[in-house]
Amino acid sequence: MDNNALFTKSISLEGLGIKNANVRYQLSPDELHDITIQSGQGVENSTGALAINTGEFTGRSPQDRFIVKDSITEDKVWWGKVNIPFSSENFDKLYNKVTAYLSDKEVFVRDSYVCADDNYRLNVRVVTETAWSNLFCYNMFLRPEASELDNFTPDWHVVCAPGFMADPAVDGTRQHNFAILDFTRKIALIGGTGYTGEMKKGIFSALNFILPVDKNTLPMHCSANVGDNGDTAIFFGLSGTGKTTLSADPARKLIGDDEHGWTSENTVFNFEGGCYAKVINLTEENEPDIFRAIKRGAILENVIFKEGTNEVDFEDVSITPNTRVSYPIYHIDNIQPGSIGKNPKNIFFLTADSFGILPPISKLTPGQAAYHFISGYTAKVAGTEAGVTEPQPNFSACFGAPFMPLHPTKYAEMLSKKMKDAGVTVWLINTGWTGGPYGIGNRMKLKYTRAMITAALNGELDNVEYVDHKVFGIAKPQSCPNVPSEILNPRNTWEDKDLYDVKAVELGQKFKENFAKFEEFANEEIMSGGPLV
Repeated sequence: MDNNALFTKSISLEGLGIKNANVRYQLSPDELHDITIQSGQGVENSTGALAINTGEFTGRSPQDRFIVKDSITEDKVWWGKVNIPFSSENFDKLYNKVTAYLSDKEVFVRDSYVCADDNYRLNVRVVTETAWSNLFCYNMFLRPEASELDNFTPDWHVVCAPGFMADPAVDGTRQHNFAILDFTRKIALIGGTGYTGEMKKGIFSALNFILPVDKNTLPMHCSANVGDNGDTAIFFGLSGTGKTTLSADPARKLIGDDEHGWTSENTVFNFEGGCYAKVINLTEENEPDIFRAIKRGAILENVIFKEGTNEVDFEDVSITPNTRVSYPIYHIDNIQPGSIGKNPKNIFFLTADSFGILPPISKLTPGQAAYHFISGYTAKVAGTEAGVTEPQPNFSACFGAPFMPLHPTKYAEMLSKKMKDAGVTVWLINTGWTGGPYGIGNRMKLKYTRAMITAALNGELDNVEYVDHKVFGIAKPQSCPNVPSEILNPRNTWEDKDLYDVKAVELGQKFKENFAKFEEFANEEIMSGGPLV
């Protein structure tokens, strides 16, 4: 699969302002793997994968993500805490400092692209300070054929310098790390952080502006797969809700696990060429595809080895609960050729409700679907963050607020129209707790969640009895193949039914409070989709 291993070409970075650099261009995964080990920046685990430590940052830093406010973005971006403005003047000064920092150094350059559909393809040239960052981009972006590299013209650049520290007082940043998008210069500039997800999400954020504004295409933070009869299923969900796990279905072909576009031609295409999966508590039994993808070419981030071995202890979160692996999609056996699907028929909104209130599966009306899409609900459990001692609601608009430059209702209206035009059924899936909240109840068994999704995909829930939830108004099926009927009604699983009723109203109020900031932009149909409290 490595098209570029034998490709030799010398390129200059002078046009980017990087002078006299030792440019290592389009190195193969094996070369990047070996350089990382030889430089002491990584080690090999027992399955042949590369294990690295991303340093100070083991996750994205949302407060340090900026967009340059210019003539392209000024009137279109939804400015605020998510999309923080940065001046063109400060960007130019900071960019020049980063390129001066990279000058005279060894740098790694990779030509790649995003968007598997040729009609939407965006060429990306990546310049990284470390070999393992470059390997990450080999895995995560799409890989051109060697023949395409002769006349490769970048549409965007990613410049990533983890070792460069900004001076907030001079550079206009919040602290020493930063991830900045400039839509005029078409550059994603990243510094002060080694967390590789900043590169992936930088380009995703750019596409979340470009595709709806210029291409009439809905960008989605979702996974997608396709069945034997050509029906595409889409899975939205925040980190930890099961998006990657549930889309890796042995009975269906994987289109992609995280970022997709839904075109006006009613096709769904993967933005990426790989997967970036959480590996906390990973087992071969529960997630065989991901487990087996961890081999040479994959990169493990911030994992700990079992004492005296190079075998990963997936339960050890002493560096971070956000342990991850990136691997090229071809490490998964059951993939959709070309990473494009047609005919979307089912959409699943995944939430890990640690309050234990929402049903494990329910069917949504178009208004409810738009409301829940804008809400983007899941819940944090105790211990995942400093200061979190009991379940807390976590709302992230469109199931991906940190990456959405436009107002959430823009994406919701696009989704709502596409759902109606395509005749899609939307399901809300609670992969979280049943029988009580976190600490009292238990996490929904993965085999039951898989059975519910399979039943929905196979049409086995089309003609069963439904009952509306008293607080959320969503339709709960009263039976489902291979699932105990008592767990389909969450109230029945609680020992204290009255307490369930109280907590359900409380959660409904949390939804209402969160949605207040969107009300002036939401139409009547969307507003009718909220809780009945």
